[in-house]
Amino acid sequence: DGAKTYKVTLPKGVPAKDFWSLVAYDTQTRSELQTPDQAFPSINSKVAKLNYNKDGSVDIYFGPKAPKGFEQNWIQTLPNKSWFVAIRFYGPLKPFYDKTWKPGEIELIK
Repeated sequence: DGAKTYKVTLPKGVPAKDFWSLVAYDTQTRSELQTPDQAFPSINSKVAKLNYNKDGSVDIYFGPKAPKGFEQNWIQTLPNKSWFVAIRFYGPLKPFYDKTWKPGEIELIK
């Protein structure tokens, strides 16, 4: 539900040699969401100046409005539009293949 706000936590040490990205897609068109405030509904670790948690993990938010203080960790969604997210690893490392690193679950923010 694009009207609600969600969060996913990526634990420290995302297993990507080059960089990683998260992209929001429209469930009907299977193309990137078309949003008014973001030309590309995505975040990548190479370009974004993300706010990391003290333990080295990073929280990424999805919702129609950016949570205050986490604008750079936000991907916009649209009310009345369903979406899904893909995580990509560029230069995936061993913890990706042996599944010792896993992203958190996508959680609804209340």
